[in-house]
Amino acid sequence: MTGTDVTKEAEDSGPGGYAAARLRLLTEGARTGPPRRSALAGLTDDWLSGLFAAAAGPPRGVSLVAVGGYGRGELSPRSDLDLLLLHDGGDDKAVAAVADRLWYPVWDLGLALDHSVRTPAQARKTAGEDLKVQLGLLDARHLAGDPGLTAGLRTAVLADWRNQAPRRLPELRDLCAERAERQGELQYLLEPDLKEARGGLRDATALRAVAASWLADAPREGLADARRRLLDVRDALHLMTGRATDRLALQEQDQVAAELGLLDADALLRQVYEAARLISYAGDVTWREVGRVLRSRSVRPRLRAMLGGGAKPAPERSPLAEGVVEQDGEVVLARTARPERDPVLPLRAAAAAAQAGLPLSLHAVRRLSATARPLPSPWPAEAREQLVTLLGSGRPTVQVWEALEAEGLISRLLPDWERVRCRPQRNAVHLWTVDRHLIETAVRASGLTRRVHRPDLLLVAALLHDIGKGWPGDHSVAGETIARDVAARIGFDRADVTVLATLVRHHLLLVETATRRDLDDPATVRAVAGAVGTEHTLELLHALTEADALATGPAAWSSWRGSLVADLVKRVSAVLAGDPLEEPEAAAPTAEHERLAVEASRTGGPVLALRAQAEPPAHPEPDADPEPLGVELLIAVPDQPGVLPAVAGVLAMHRLTVRTAELRSLPLPDGVEGSVLLLDWRVAAEYGSLPQAVRLRADLVRALDGTLDVAGRLAERDAAYPRRRGVEPPPPRVTVAPAASRLATVIEVRAQDAPGLLFRLGRALEAAGVRVRSAHASTLGSNAVDAFYVTGPDGSRLPGEEAGDVARAVEEALRG
Repeated sequence: MTGTDVTKEAEDSGPGGYAAARLRLLTEGARTGPPRRSALAGLTDDWLSGLFAAAAGPPRGVSLVAVGGYGRGELSPRSDLDLLLLHDGGDDKAVAAVADRLWYPVWDLGLALDHSVRTPAQARKTAGEDLKVQLGLLDARHLAGDPGLTAGLRTAVLADWRNQAPRRLPELRDLCAERAERQGELQYLLEPDLKEARGGLRDATALRAVAASWLADAPREGLADARRRLLDVRDALHLMTGRATDRLALQEQDQVAAELGLLDADALLRQVYEAARLISYAGDVTWREVGRVLRSRSVRPRLRAMLGGGAKPAPERSPLAEGVVEQDGEVVLARTARPERDPVLPLRAAAAAAQAGLPLSLHAVRRLSATARPLPSPWPAEAREQLVTLLGSGRPTVQVWEALEAEGLISRLLPDWERVRCRPQRNAVHLWTVDRHLIETAVRASGLTRRVHRPDLLLVAALLHDIGKGWPGDHSVAGETIARDVAARIGFDRADVTVLATLVRHHLLLVETATRRDLDDPATVRAVAGAVGTEHTLELLHALTEADALATGPAAWSSWRGSLVADLVKRVSAVLAGDPLEEPEAAAPTAEHERLAVEASRTGGPVLALRAQAEPPAHPEPDADPEPLGVELLIAVPDQPGVLPAVAGVLAMHRLTVRTAELRSLPLPDGVEGSVLLLDWRVAAEYGSLPQAVRLRADLVRALDGTLDVAGRLAERDAAYPRRRGVEPPPPRVTVAPAASRLATVIEVRAQDAPGLLFRLGRALEAAGVRVRSAHASTLGSNAVDAFYVTGPDGSRLPGEEAGDVARAVEEALRG
């Protein structure tokens, strides 16, 4: 059916015909994207025009006007109809009758309607008071009635906008900034709002408004295409959900991707991020230009008065580096600069801009992109030094890097960057896409350069540590190969290339080992020392670990994790320095341990003590408050089956998170009979204050004697909270970590974090007939990675086959 046929069907059949024609248009596969939006707008125009004409004797001096998105002809399947019934102030009753004949059929069809009835004077007055109304009127389009009335309003509104631009544009800029603060940046969100987030459709509309002011204009290259891609995604989202939503929820991304013919949800997000990044960058450039023009207008009259009305003075230009100057708050190329003869100039200009904390001008970046010669391989020393300077400039590095990336210069300098550019990270712990995370890591590393002997290696490692995420398989393994190639290409010698490759390969080693392994086990320390190799590499890896975690997000780093990593580094450093690593001996019980053990033996029940542990992080953030490391919970209980799951279950009931757990038998003083287990656990309150020790003990007594149904209580609490729709998590995985310890068998569990997970694991291990020496819990976002050091009943490591059976039994218990 052609567009003309659809329109004729709507005209012939009234509202019902419009509904049928609309449905046909939205479900046919022949037209998508701009053609479908245009056809839907045209179909709606004709229907509303027919309703207007059918109104009983519509008076003269009345017109129907589409505004906002409908005025631009951008109707998505569930878009609102933004309509203005414009009249000259004549017969109010007749105008009200026309309004009724228009609004009620729209409502009857269930279409969302944003409507108003105003005279031109009222419309202009409302626009002057409400910026959003004024923005909508900038896209006013005549539908029916008196075209002169509509044309007069359009002319007046545009004139008002241009006259008021010096006042209204700062207001619009503040509105965009406030919305960005509230909604976040579209180019990094896993569930973005396509309209409201920074870089979304609202910002694209704001750039159109700036252009209409004639005060400044946005970079136009690619802007229309970016807007079209976001509108296409919104169309597909509306069709898939049947709702007027702009939020691209996780559970709908695969369907939306399929509707758009994309490979998967990651391809969809990457396309969205690329569009948002272009719009965001255009916004940055445009608002800088607006600020420059407004400053110039405010200063120029005073300068002319001081100069006696003479010619406008030439802008001041301050040298920053060879071929690079500052002018009017931006970094531009010097008049003598020759990018076609100076291949280092892009990096020199970028480094100078970042060091000065200034943006690179759009003109400079585009000239560099168009004319700069490619760097030879390997790079000259100056190019490598300028890259390191850029990476070490702190927060200003971000805006300069984004400017280079917007014009394709980064992918030209580092071709491997293309695979990580705008790549999403489907992990709630990560705040950024892969490429932005790498830059954020460099920003964090710049603050740690005084701690290492080779700041250049630290900064380049920060830039490259996740470069392998664009390739299949383990990103650390793939990244090692890429890092070797990149490091050699940018001019590092063979020894430095080896260090950088080692840092990339093992950038997760310290934090994973510190949080998941027993640091008192010599095998743990020897394994890390063997992987790192030298004290200098360890020093760099320690700083990289901290920078990486801080750049990931608040859930990835804490004083607790920092203290564990620092402890591991201290132990490994001693081994690398040649100090002997002695086999650990069982720590002698303290006086407090003996007191608790004797009391537990005497009473026949559990005895516990809570002791707060708090200390500031080793390298605190500026103005950061000291963060508690948790609470030490000591429990002595007569040896009996079910201790581990009972304690874990009670702690889960009281909303305490277990970070580490050690269990051991205590020898009792002479004359005291029985055997006592001592549990030395580090816990933290999920939220709120810690429970009283008396309450914990009472529940623990009941859990051990079977009168407290821990599993039932946890299930009831879980059922009391409404389940939200979301992506189905991957199934749990339980494995044996070979050669992780000579003292015990290490069972590693990766599962979706949930209240009572450690309780379920404890029950499964208890059922498998093994003894747990220690447990090391690590949670990143929704993912739990727990390691259990287990032995047989006689205290020895499990044989290989038996260890595999235990792992499979625990996995089956978690899946069940």
